[in-house]
Amino acid sequence: MLGKLLVRYLKPHLGLLVGVLVFQFASAMASLYLPRLNADIIDKGVATGDTAYIWSQGVMMLAIAFGQIVASVIATYFAAKAAMGMGRDIRRDVYGKVSAFSEREVSRFGAGTLITRNTNDVQQVQMLAMMGATMLVTAPLLAIGGIIMAVQQDVGLSWLIAVSVPALLVVAVIIVGRMVPLFRSYQVKLDNVNRVMREQLTGVRVVRAFVRERIEEGRFRVANTDIMVVGRKVGSLFVLMFPLAMLVLNVTVVGVIWFGGIQVDAGNVEIGTLFAFMQYVGQILMGVLMATFMTIMIPRAAVSADRIGEVLDSDDALERPAQPVTEFPTPGTVEFDDVTFTYPGADYPVLQGISFTAAPGETIAIVGSTGSGKTTLVSLLPRLFDVTSGTVRVAGVDVRAADLDRLWAGIGYVPQKAFLFTGTVASNLRFGREDATDDELWHALEIAQGRDFVSEMEGGLGGRIAQGGTNVSGGQRQRLSIARAIVRRPDILVFDDSFSALDLTTDARLRQALWRELPGVTKIVVAQRISTVTDADRIVVLDDGKMVGLGTHADLLASNETYREIVESQLGVDA
Repeated sequence: MLGKLLVRYLKPHLGLLVGVLVFQFASAMASLYLPRLNADIIDKGVATGDTAYIWSQGVMMLAIAFGQIVASVIATYFAAKAAMGMGRDIRRDVYGKVSAFSEREVSRFGAGTLITRNTNDVQQVQMLAMMGATMLVTAPLLAIGGIIMAVQQDVGLSWLIAVSVPALLVVAVIIVGRMVPLFRSYQVKLDNVNRVMREQLTGVRVVRAFVRERIEEGRFRVANTDIMVVGRKVGSLFVLMFPLAMLVLNVTVVGVIWFGGIQVDAGNVEIGTLFAFMQYVGQILMGVLMATFMTIMIPRAAVSADRIGEVLDSDDALERPAQPVTEFPTPGTVEFDDVTFTYPGADYPVLQGISFTAAPGETIAIVGSTGSGKTTLVSLLPRLFDVTSGTVRVAGVDVRAADLDRLWAGIGYVPQKAFLFTGTVASNLRFGREDATDDELWHALEIAQGRDFVSEMEGGLGGRIAQGGTNVSGGQRQRLSIARAIVRRPDILVFDDSFSALDLTTDARLRQALWRELPGVTKIVVAQRISTVTDADRIVVLDDGKMVGLGTHADLLASNETYREIVESQLGVDA
């Protein structure tokens, strides 16, 4: 998967990579040529006392060294630009894929791991791409070219290279082999830390309400300790790797000086040649060390690439139709035709045999006990899930055949748990429709019974909203969510128990305003409170996923035992 990911996302940056290769090649060749010049200066210039030769060769060395620096800088810049572009493209595609996920895929992966995969995992692949581009030419050229140049300088000392290079490779293979499972475990532990942290921040009120701070601190401490233990093991291998590599390098240099000194004393090797050979040995081992460093990075990047690939290659539960229907003949109509829905892996259906219709402007209420399938039922309308059997039609079109953007544009959905985004009141309301005017926003707030508290906020429509809407009350969040759906000007409004945090008076005023101001909009209302649904044109009664009643409040009260039990239980509570 790592190779596939690199090929796919580096292909658009091929021009930059070619530039990296050219300049890295130039830099490596300069590195290989400099020791030879140095040997010539010592052997021909210093030995003969030829000052002019020393100056000319010295200036050439400085020019080559400067050129090497410039080539390295340019190559690094191109590599960084290509790697950053690749990272941007991967994050874009992962975000696009996750944005298209249904609730099923989000639940399967988990929000914490999806965030980690689009941040830390992408960063690992991006870092490998950058380091690989800068070392792709340099490492093999330094290693192979250094061996060739060293042998040309002195064949007799080349046996030292034949011993040191394999020794360094053996050390690298052993250590890298132990790192692979640790990197995989590290990413899993990182997911766990993100998950625990996310849960604690999101549920901070619950944690404090139940005095669970110390217990939650313990959960985080365990997750944090787990990742520390794995990280420490990885760090220990890194700490072991470089001292061993330097040991091999230093022992080799000592060997060159020892045996080379014997050769110099015997008059078989010149001093400049010995110095050049030492430099080439250093370059050879540096090339091997760079390759080793790459092999250390590859396992972690490979693990990250596999995790990214799981997201990109996952099959969407909601497949977009090949030829989507874009024309909706009867806007505002809703039809459930013998609908059955079963969650993946479940033994029994959540909904079974649901059939009812709603004409434009009608209000359909859905009631039932907890777990009867009310939220699942309304989730089928915007196609958050696909039916197992039967058909859901919106505006006369099967939602599975409809163009999703056009389908969603006609539905204003207010979820059970109201959620607001970081920004202002206006930016949250314009989430429904970006070109809405301030007057339209105030009108929507007036319908949603939110004008009063927004007017009292500092800045009014410009009042700040914290992430998740934590700086406003639950009832205010619900009213802002309802106003956001109204701003959208949809043909169908879906309220999934969206009045639960409102007092009875506000609830009644809001419903009256909705009925009065939006008479042509179809309203699908899920509610626990009977007073919210008594004025509905029809009420759907659910019990254990089955529709056990359909009619007006008066009709059901007289003929439906399940509905009557719900009404009597609430009246009893009120009494």
